[in-house]
Amino acid sequence: MASTIPPLRPAFDRTVPTPSPAREPLWRHVLGECLRGLRHERGEKLSETASRAGVSPQYLSEMERGLKEPSSEMIAAVAGALDVTLIDLTLAVADNLRSAQHSTSTGATCSAAYALAA
Repeated sequence: MASTIPPLRPAFDRTVPTPSPAREPLWRHVLGECLRGLRHERGEKLSETASRAGVSPQYLSEMERGLKEPSSEMIAAVAGALDVTLIDLTLAVADNLRSAQHSTSTGATCSAAYALAA
């Protein structure tokens, strides 16, 4: 007598989409959001802040958009141009990364840095 073998089944149902886990934002993206927020809070154009920081407006724009992995010297220069200390900016970025980790929202804000700039 031949025994019947049940057909193989996948371990999970491929027809049901599985939710992708929320991705932690990159540090450079949150840094850029903070820098842009501080600059907007001051009502400045890219060229004004970039000039005081000693960087090109294009470079500052790329920093704000999270496209550059800036050196600590560049970050310090831009922070100084925005009248924020490097430690305060770093703490604001870390706080926003922490809050992004605990929430499902994708748009981190830089309220801590705004308070420091006021």
